[in-house]
Amino acid sequence: MARRLIFLSILAAFAISAQQPADAPKPPRRPGGFGAMMPDALAVDNRDLFQPIFDGTSLTGWDGDPGHWRVENGVIVGESTKENPLKRNTFLIWRGGAPGNFELKLDYKINNTNSGVQYRSMELSDQGQWILKGYQADIDFQNTYTGQLYEERGRGFLALRGQATNVAEGKKARVIGNIKDGIDAKGVIKVGDWNTLHIIAQGNLLVHILNGQVTAVVVDDDSKARAESGLLGFQLHVGAPMRAEFRNIALKQR
Repeated sequence: MARRLIFLSILAAFAISAQQPADAPKPPRRPGGFGAMMPDALAVDNRDLFQPIFDGTSLTGWDGDPGHWRVENGVIVGESTKENPLKRNTFLIWRGGAPGNFELKLDYKINNTNSGVQYRSMELSDQGQWILKGYQADIDFQNTYTGQLYEERGRGFLALRGQATNVAEGKKARVIGNIKDGIDAKGVIKVGDWNTLHIIAQGNLLVHILNGQVTAVVVDDDSKARAESGLLGFQLHVGAPMRAEFRNIALKQR
């Protein structure tokens, strides 16, 4: 019951409207759209209680393929080139812990193909070095998938951008509501420029917020498949040459 109450309060705060008949009356929205409705604690620039987990000068505390990851001008850079391609997805892994209930905020930008932010993930050492499986806040240059919740090497798409879903035991994700701000979020994603990503993980509730707009909400009730804690990491995706950049990385554990 407590988790359900938390979920319902999140839905109300995030302006998620359950699917209703077209002629159903719409609840009034406060002036200013979602930004005016969002709790102060979720504001894009509110990082007072967050702890930096990147020192801005080195990869101390992080672990990844040195042939593809480096720090440049205060930014973590992952890069593949024609001369130095990837044979499979590789990850830069934070070695400072395995957060369970937390909030993560960071800025990112990419110049091609696909990337993502892993959380509550596990390392698949038997399949090679720097390989992660788990929840991912998806990012792609075309912004087809950016903001959605994908489970890398797991159950696949758990919530597309603009969806609130529930994942029951042994079942596929089921859409239980639409997030208008998430559906409209593509218009606020900056192509080739810095974007702010905010991830909230609290119990079985997972929330993605991009540039101040909620893009995906998942209630993961699959106790056998879900993860309650795990590693954080950044993805560099196999394929065409690409560059992914991350900065201002801060964590608040609950």
